[in-house]
Amino acid sequence: QVQLVESGGGLVQAGGSLRLSCAASGRTFSSFGMGWFRQAPEKEREFVAAITGSGGGTDYADFVKGRFTISRDNAKNTVFLQMNSLKPEDTAVYYCAAARSRWATRLRVEYDYWGQGTQVTVSS
Repeated sequence: QVQLVESGGGLVQAGGSLRLSCAASGRTFSSFGMGWFRQAPEKEREFVAAITGSGGGTDYADFVKGRFTISRDNAKNTVFLQMNSLKPEDTAVYYCAAARSRWATRLRVEYDYWGQGTQVTVSS
């Protein structure tokens, strides 16, 4: 029903910036919250950021607060993750996900749809 496609990943030096995009299709975009997660090799997938369907509320993991910003453009069915002051430990595959409800959530089980991921690599 919902398809998600991430883009914008790549290789960047520590302290640099990247902007990830996630294009959604299949249903009314503003009706569901969106989240970003990341997974490093041999590690569990972890929550990064989330945003409500309207874009009026956001939530961030402590390790990205003040550096990353999640936003959305419902007219374009797209959610973004602006990543600044990147660190080598930010290296991971980043996934966007669509939740069942309109609310922002940190729980993986609340997300029904996932993109295929985009690689972010931060070098020292």
